[in-house]
Amino acid sequence: MVETARVDLQREFKAQEARANPIPVYAKLRKLGPVLQSTDLFGQGFVLPRYEEVVRVLKDPRFANDRRNVPGGSSLDRWWMPAILRLLVSSMVLKDPPDHRRLRNLVQKAFTPVMVENLNGRVAQITEELLDAAARKPVVDLMEDFALPLPLTVIAEMLGVPQSDRIRFRGLIAKVLDSSAVTPTAFIRNYPNMLRLNWFLRKLVKLRREQPGDDLVTALVQAEEGGDRLSEDELISMVFLLLFAGHETTVNLIGNGVLELVRHPDQLQKLREQPDLIDSAIEEMLRFTNPVGVVAPRFAKEDVEIAGVLIPKGSAVSLLIASANLDETAFPDADKLDITRSPNRHVSFGYGIHYCLGAPLARLEARVAIPALLRRFPRLDLAVPAEKLRWRPNIGLRGLEALPLSVSPSGSAAGLFAA
Repeated sequence: MVETARVDLQREFKAQEARANPIPVYAKLRKLGPVLQSTDLFGQGFVLPRYEEVVRVLKDPRFANDRRNVPGGSSLDRWWMPAILRLLVSSMVLKDPPDHRRLRNLVQKAFTPVMVENLNGRVAQITEELLDAAARKPVVDLMEDFALPLPLTVIAEMLGVPQSDRIRFRGLIAKVLDSSAVTPTAFIRNYPNMLRLNWFLRKLVKLRREQPGDDLVTALVQAEEGGDRLSEDELISMVFLLLFAGHETTVNLIGNGVLELVRHPDQLQKLREQPDLIDSAIEEMLRFTNPVGVVAPRFAKEDVEIAGVLIPKGSAVSLLIASANLDETAFPDADKLDITRSPNRHVSFGYGIHYCLGAPLARLEARVAIPALLRRFPRLDLAVPAEKLRWRPNIGLRGLEALPLSVSPSGSAAGLFAA
């Protein structure tokens, strides 16, 4: 069997420089080998940094998402977890067939492609309102003024949160989904917010049982297949998962994507001149900027050999989808941003049965938001040196804390990105 190198992922990405530009770090990991060893939250485990092995495991039924489905495995649920986290670790993301298929079928009856596509007009309206406010400022924080409030407003309306509760709801979501809260101290400090969000969502489910509306929570409450419905815990878990899938990925996609366009003026100009490239540009932003760095771990249900390395039964395997997306064997000139790249078989939303449920929503919001931003501001420049930008300390979710941009509202240069 092939010997494996050992890595400490937290240490590799501890420095701001590594989070600001992870390309060299991922290149180093891929060079070390197709299978690496690491100590992480699940104890001794394995890390896959290359595209071929990542895709293989994503579609290999010998690997489980639910650790209880491996010999000697136990639930990730712990007695000390707040209720909403206990629901999250038992969510659809961490389940295997047939439980996963049952939940996926039920939620797909509510969260349909038609529902997402029908949001196009409302997303455009919210986008214009946010840009109207941003245009009054000489310097715009793209994260606070645009990338964060857009998906939060959309998901609040989708879920059917009453108008009077939306400010409170957005505040709770912003705190609970704050991906900078990764230390034990931050976790403890955030505990009351997790409890408040759990109570809030339960009240919302109760409200939509009693007062159905034209919203996603009502659709989830009413979703039924063969007499089967979601339990209340499953409903809360599903709503929280949709909050995460429909919010955090979009925030980072817009923030990271716009930053890279500013850093690559040739690509920005190409997109302005050829607006029909927006779909291709979004796929390249997903690949190159990697809003999500790693997916939920997989657990070997039996001994499995990968690239000459034995993965013992029960082992945890971390899949570095961000590194896979930058693998030069799968993507020519992988370290270059190319908005015309085709084909572009990135794995930013996963692969197979666990493909991200929120992917269509994230794509829709970015497809509306980024062209609107470029139309409104014919000139975008960093308002601070690039090395001053701060990144959230989480390798699982790559996102900026703030993105200050100097902007020039449309005027004499208007129409460069005309639809």
